[in-house]
Amino acid sequence: MPSLTSPRFFCEHCGAEVARDARACPRCGRFFASVRCPACGYTGAESLFAGGCPSCGYSSGGQRRGLFSPVKKPARSAGPLPLWIYLFSVLALLCVIVLLYVIMK
Repeated sequence: MPSLTSPRFFCEHCGAEVARDARACPRCGRFFASVRCPACGYTGAESLFAGGCPSCGYSSGGQRRGLFSPVKKPARSAGPLPLWIYLFSVLALLCVIVLLYVIMK
């Protein structure tokens, strides 16, 4: 069971961590009118988020079914390269071979 920690607050504009009671971001200076949950998008007053999101329970630490841990996006598979990259590579290789043939002759 993860240890309980207080929620962490971040500036939506620049991503800097800010104090819970901050009225403006110390990095970019943007003023805060409300708090928005990064997991569900619920928006409300800072006092509503004292124990995490009142809508979904999202927070930086807690115990409810993993909702309190930061949301991690699954790793995206790179997949195959586009066809033009293969064609360009073959063309470049042919140019190098022809250039070496001309130089050696």
